[in-house]
Order: sequence, then structure tokens, then C-alpha cells
Amino acid sequence: MGDESPSVDPRLLDRLRDAEERFREVDLRLTDPAVLQDPDRLRELGRERAYLDEVVRLGGELRDRLGEAQEAREILESSEDEELRAMARDELDGVEGLVPDLAESVRELLIPRDPLDDRPAVVEIRAGTGGDEAGLFAADLVRMYQRYAEKMGWSVELLQVSEGIPGAFKEVVFTVRGAGAYGRLRLESGVHRVQRVPETESQGRIHTSAASVAVLPEAEEVDVHIDPGDLRVDVFRSSGPGGQSVNTTDSAVRITHLPTGLVVSCQDEKSQHKNKAKALKVLRSRLLDRRLEEQNAVRAADRRSQIGSGDRSAKIRTYNFPQGRVTDHRIGLSVFDLGGVLDGDLAPFIRALRLAEQEEQMGQGS
Repeated sequence: MGDESPSVDPRLLDRLRDAEERFREVDLRLTDPAVLQDPDRLRELGRERAYLDEVVRLGGELRDRLGEAQEAREILESSEDEELRAMARDELDGVEGLVPDLAESVRELLIPRDPLDDRPAVVEIRAGTGGDEAGLFAADLVRMYQRYAEKMGWSVELLQVSEGIPGAFKEVVFTVRGAGAYGRLRLESGVHRVQRVPETESQGRIHTSAASVAVLPEAEEVDVHIDPGDLRVDVFRSSGPGGQSVNTTDSAVRITHLPTGLVVSCQDEKSQHKNKAKALKVLRSRLLDRRLEEQNAVRAADRRSQIGSGDRSAKIRTYNFPQGRVTDHRIGLSVFDLGGVLDGDLAPFIRALRLAEQEEQMGQGS
């Protein structure tokens, strides 16, 4: 009995077979005494096996449903017993209703995994064009990603905040930790645009503002070596909105990486030591991201076009308040649930973007 079904892409079944073969190979390697004595390799293969186990489980379920559908079709084609044919027709209707969702779940699991996908994500949000309204929108985006992280069971650690008017941010940097955090959030990088009537607008005119989002994989010390001699560390007194002092000691830290000119500041902790540690984390992630871009010219070009300068013309997604609509311009997807999206319901966009990326890769590989 074949796997073929008009509702399932044959390329998907080919990839499923590859994953099943890799699952058996990983299982075998996990019994190798040399692997058992290598904690890093053991941990790496253990993570891969856990991922492949879910692929094989769902893939097996998909195959079972396809097999049941094939059996029902054979009965319909060969049997003259009307009662048996009616039962087969009912079974086929039920099974064919399950196959598309199962195939979609398997397709999403089979999206090629970047080795960095399971890393924590360092998210940087900066207000772009639009003045105070851009700062308020940046705050909306911060809350949106925090709510999405909560829904995913992830944790969020604030690293750096530069406030504007009350309720607004000039810049926010935070780390999101959890399974697949970077892999799911990396396609959020780009310029996000908002169209709405500001509270201060007396004529009811719609204003357009923008904020940029950059998502970087958190770097580990083994990824990027930082020579202390390449750093200039300045300490200063923490300040709040309007410049007022919020600390009586010089606990805020600004680190400049002299070879690249990258600058990171942190003043969120009362301890200078903790602020320095947080700033170094962000610096290490930016240096890793820069190195990855240099290694992959295509990815570098994509990121530059997505991030841009915060200008409203370099948009990847628009949040239109008058229409209650959010549109991702890369894939032409519009969702008419702006409130839900801003409350962290990003799954429709993240899933569609990941699947579109996979379709592109499958097309290039076919």
C-alpha cells in the first residue's frame, strides 16, 4: 500500500522518510560507548532524538490515516456491497478531514532546523520615525512579545531600557528563553509600522509611525571570544525619564567594543557587576550575529533590508487600527484581529512565515 495521496505533497513524504532514517541512525549512535563518554555529544544527540521522536510519531499517525484512506478507496472501487460501500465512504470522509491538519503539523516539524533555533533570543526594539507615537508603538511591541512568550511558556529577562514619554520606549533589549525561542522569533526581525489616530490628535487624522525589531541568537562564551583589551568600560549614574537620577551610585555601565565600534549600555540593575554582565551578553550576541552575517551574504542582505533604519517605507508588517487589521507584507497575510495579535497571538504569522520559508527551500531543492 503506497503513501501517495492527492492531499499530501510527495516531497513532504520524502522528507518524512529521511527524518525516520535519521531517527534510527541517532538511536544507534546513542548506544556508541564513545558517544556515551562525551557529555556534549550525548546532549546534542539527545536533543535531536527528542525532536525526531515527535516527527516520527506524527509521521506515523499521518501514514496510518493515509493507509486507512487508501483501504476505503479500494473498497469503493471494488465492492458492490452497498452497506460496505457506505461504511467505506463514511470512513474516507472522516479520515480525509484529518489528513490536511496532520500533514500541516508534520510539515511544520520538518522545517529545516538551524543549529541556533533552540538558543534564547535577544530581542532589540527601537522606536523609528513618528516621534512620541513611535515610542508608544515600541512599547506595544514589547508587550506583544512578552505576551507571546507567556503563551509559549517562555521567560523574559529585561536587559536594557531607554524610556521616552510616560508609557513609551526609545529602545528596549530583552532575552526570551525557552524551547525554540530564537527559531520562532527570528522572522520577526524587520520594521513594523502602525497606522492609528494618536490620543493627542484633535483632528482625528491617522498617523503612521514605525519601530524596528532585531532578533539575535544569544551567544555563549564558546561562540565568541572577547578580549578584555578590546573593551572600553565606562560607568555612570543611572537615569530615568527626563534625565532624573534614579540611583545614587555609578552602577550603570557602557561597554564599547573598540574593533567594531559596537556600544552596549545597561542600567537596569542596582549592581554595577550585574549591569556589566548583562551588557556583555548583549555585546556577545551582537558580535555573533555580525559573524553569522559575514558567513552568509544572503542572510546579511535579508537582515539589512528587513531592519533598515526604522523608516516607515521599509516595512514588513503593518498594524492598522482603524481597520483592526495586521498585515505581513512578506507573505501577504492579513489577520483581522489586531487586539488579539497585540495581546500575543502571533502564531498565525509565525507559522505561516516558517511554512513559506520551507516551501521556498523545498522549491529550491526540487
